[in-house]
Amino acid sequence: MHVDFAVPTDGDKLAEFLGILFSHDHEFAPNIEKQKAGLSMILSDDKAGKILVLKENGIIIGMVSLLVSVSTALGGRVAVLEDMFVDPAYRNRGCGGMLLDAAITFARESGFLRITLLTDFDNEGAQRFYNAHGFSVSHMIPLRILF
Repeated sequence: MHVDFAVPTDGDKLAEFLGILFSHDHEFAPNIEKQKAGLSMILSDDKAGKILVLKENGIIIGMVSLLVSVSTALGGRVAVLEDMFVDPAYRNRGCGGMLLDAAITFARESGFLRITLLTDFDNEGAQRFYNAHGFSVSHMIPLRILF
């Protein structure tokens, strides 16, 4: 297994993964056209972010997106971790950890000052996973408005 950067031709497989991911989400629903549009925006513009993919024998088995933002508090670029997903057939084998560690290393080596992520409040497994990789609960709470 190895981690690589996604390329535009990976979009269909990544959209398939997002469909599975969003089918378990409290706030979002799968919509293949929207997922493909969002992925295309990231994959066609390095300034928007990067998508890392985990591959085994050339087949994508996991993904994680790092989207670029700027923190005025920290005075530099920060990343928002989105869409962490590992194919269910490959879970509990260290694949998620390998993918997340690669994303953290990439962010650190690229000069990002922080990675922020959201997970569902009742997804205790994900919270344990991210805690084990150095993430901690923020005292900030997410608020959003959808248009």
